[in-house]
Amino acid sequence: MKNIILTGFMGCGKTSVGIRLSYRMRRTMTDTDKKIERLYHMSVPEIFEKLGEEAFRDMETQCLEKLLEEPKGQIIAVGGGLPVRGCNRRLLKKLGWVVYLRIKPETVCSRLAGDTSRPLLQGGDKEEKVRMLMEKRAFLYEEAADLIIDVDEKTIDVIADEILEKVEGE
Repeated sequence: MKNIILTGFMGCGKTSVGIRLSYRMRRTMTDTDKKIERLYHMSVPEIFEKLGEEAFRDMETQCLEKLLEEPKGQIIAVGGGLPVRGCNRRLLKKLGWVVYLRIKPETVCSRLAGDTSRPLLQGGDKEEKVRMLMEKRAFLYEEAADLIIDVDEKTIDVIADEILEKVEGE
């Protein structure tokens, strides 16, 4: 039984879809950001502020390496920037079946309006930052993906249904 890994830009619904899949498939759900926060006793914004983005990216890589040692069959939601590193994309492929939840910049901005917990979106024009980051990351998400699902204007259940349909066909 393969792990199902959910990737995509912040606000695309990785955690929400992961929780729904976990419930419906009766599998354990792991969120790499939450795992890192528990391990280091700091929130992601605190890690960015105190240790920097590079240290956080190192933590993400270490988290993936640890997940490779755990039992298979999990639903894993990863941080939006995790697939940026080439080594992380290779680790994701080893870890299981990678699903990219693709979202439009307008939807991200709408969903994250008022959210101050995203370190990479602080200060300046949030919409411009979203567009720039998404342009840089889109092909990296696609490179890592076994399945791409467009999530705009879809409910969590519809997205979960699409993933289940593909997984059950594997």
